[in-house]
Amino acid sequence: MGPEESVKIQSNLASTIAMAFDECAPYPSERSYIAESAGRTTRWLVRSKKTIDGLNGREDTINKNQLLFAINQGGVYEDIRARHAADIASLGLDGYAIGGLAVGESVSEMYNIIEAVVPRFPADKPVYLMGVGTPQNILEAVERGVDLFDCVLPARNGRHGHIFTKRGKINLFNSRYETDEEPPEPGCGCPACLKYSRAYIRHLFKAGEMLAMRLCALHNLYYYNNLMLEIKNALGGGRFEKYKKDTLFDLTSSS
Repeated sequence: MGPEESVKIQSNLASTIAMAFDECAPYPSERSYIAESAGRTTRWLVRSKKTIDGLNGREDTINKNQLLFAINQGGVYEDIRARHAADIASLGLDGYAIGGLAVGESVSEMYNIIEAVVPRFPADKPVYLMGVGTPQNILEAVERGVDLFDCVLPARNGRHGHIFTKRGKINLFNSRYETDEEPPEPGCGCPACLKYSRAYIRHLFKAGEMLAMRLCALHNLYYYNNLMLEIKNALGGGRFEKYKKDTLFDLTSSS
């Protein structure tokens, strides 16, 4: 598969956003390889853009307004990242993604890369951080200019009995929840919290019932959606700094 085939598949799927074909280099990788990889990703982006422009002009294309997002690469090398961000920003695309993070680098390295990259993107275009992350990661990234996120954590952690709450993450497999009649998160409005207790969901896990995984994933998705809504409202109200500080304090307190 190459850029043309990748974009054609996404066009046939008629997604709102198509992602340009890129190389997510392994971590860690030598600087020389990362530099070559970033250049390759830029060349693939040009081919992706040409392909989607052609497809969006065709009569038989399902979504003729499909957007194309570029993907910034460059490993943990800030100068390569910044140069690549400037290169892809010059193409005037619909949005810009930051890829190749949360693959083993430290949290501080991830934040440094975001700070190096975001200022190189057009201020009026959305910035998407791929594959990230925890509530803490999201808050820190938003402060650094990121708009969009995707991550498997809500569903994957839910399948293992891990519940995200305003007071941090809890593990329903812990014996302390065996007779706990509280909902997964008191005060939460999700269907799982409105109807089921921690003890009951823990029992479902122990009994091998699929419903346990479904309920935890449902709660976690509700939590993440609500977190993003709160962030949006805090930004709109000019109080994000206080919201972030209060939320991080609550997340690090004992659950």
